[in-house]
Amino acid sequence: MLAHVFSCAVIGLDGVIIDIEVDFGQGLPHMAIVGLPDEAVKESRERVYSAIKNADLAYPRKALTVNLAPASVRKEGPSFDLPIALGVLIAAEQVSQEQIEGALVIGELSLDGSVRHVRGMLAVAAAARQAGFKSLFVPAEDAPEAALIPDITVYPVASFAELYLHLTGEQPIAPAAAVPFTPQLPQLSDTDFSEIKGQEHVKRALEVAAAGNHNVLMSGPPGAGKTLLARAINSILPGLTLEEALEVTRIYSICDMLPADTPLMQTRPFRAPHHTISHAGLVGGGNLPHPGEISLAHRGVLFLDELPEFGQRILEVLRQPIEDKRVTISRANGTLTFPANFMLIGAMNPCPCGYYGDNLKQCTCAPGAITTYQKRISGPLLDRIDMLIHVPRVDYQKLSSSRQGESSAAIRERVELARQRQSERFAGTALFSNADMSPAELRRFCPLDAASQALMQTAMRQLQLTARGYHRVLKLARTIADLAGSAEITQIHLAEALQYRAREFEF
Repeated sequence: MLAHVFSCAVIGLDGVIIDIEVDFGQGLPHMAIVGLPDEAVKESRERVYSAIKNADLAYPRKALTVNLAPASVRKEGPSFDLPIALGVLIAAEQVSQEQIEGALVIGELSLDGSVRHVRGMLAVAAAARQAGFKSLFVPAEDAPEAALIPDITVYPVASFAELYLHLTGEQPIAPAAAVPFTPQLPQLSDTDFSEIKGQEHVKRALEVAAAGNHNVLMSGPPGAGKTLLARAINSILPGLTLEEALEVTRIYSICDMLPADTPLMQTRPFRAPHHTISHAGLVGGGNLPHPGEISLAHRGVLFLDELPEFGQRILEVLRQPIEDKRVTISRANGTLTFPANFMLIGAMNPCPCGYYGDNLKQCTCAPGAITTYQKRISGPLLDRIDMLIHVPRVDYQKLSSSRQGESSAAIRERVELARQRQSERFAGTALFSNADMSPAELRRFCPLDAASQALMQTAMRQLQLTARGYHRVLKLARTIADLAGSAEITQIHLAEALQYRAREFEF
């Protein structure tokens, strides 16, 4: 008989329902798989045969045709093993078609019949619920992740024999319990802000950046603490909301980077790729496009150390994702869009030797080399960075002092209060932070009084701000006002925001 088993393919960050049809044909015993499968799908023949045999079930010695519909969708990976094996038993009338009515099946099979982990389970479960499926059979290892999606019953399957006994009613499988979302404190880094000596103005800038999700570029001589400060920012970031956690979890699940014991990501990602990274590695790509580092940093931090050492073409492709909060990758076989709402933190030296403008050590670079080095960061990219911070050398008195600064926990409390004010302000919208505001929201939420407008007019002329720079100053001022608990933007808030938008670094 003709068997139908529904499964799911993951394309980009979304699941596509696949109808797996299994039927007997004429000829010698074999299995033909059609419907645009890749090599991993074609190899299911051997895995399905061994799994059925080692489950002490009868494999039909007939010609089998397996069709993966729709045929226009590329199928890749071993996740279709379990539904294909189930379709073979239904076609051989060892299992009834009615027993899997309203169910979606996915999983990779081992030769002994055990069911292995597959990637993208959150996207699969979301697609199954949207398509109206009532139950979902998944690898036991992936059941907690699938159970994050409500209104669908998830059955953890450890082996093919276990699934067979469940469907025949001999040994039912208990559904997986839903995983509750418990907000956690941000994952603390190795460095607390209280351990960083000096650089109080940089700490304040990073607090503002964390509160509003603003982009930062730090410049200064080697050893001033730029990398240390950037890596410590994880300790002051607010925790993820449930909606943000699901977005991040889906991306990491698709990339198969979700830890086995962590069905739901509950801390913000911190990604720090090396400057030798490729274009596709940073923004995503490949013949079948996959997310890059900017998507893995979604709702978290993308730290680019030694920023001018990155290829200029690689840096320029960041311009559109920084502005649009997403990246679209087009290939001959399709176009995919990945989320990329990250906080960019860059660190750089002022010149190749690193000591241009230093008050103690003399720079050894030629003037042309300094200009060439600094021009690796283009004006359009700098215009998209909210805060340009100079990080000077720390003197001996501060380094040797036993006095500690403000702790990360105290700073994080202010950041969380500021984010809470933003959540209340943006309730009912798709916005999460001040950095997400468009010109329409700026007109609504960032009005200026007469004195502030006069200050802004003067700053526009003296700092030669672009229209984008003007908007970013308003966003910064709104965040500074939120940290101060002020409902209105005052001259004090605007003045602090303007100092972070210096036209040139004071090297």
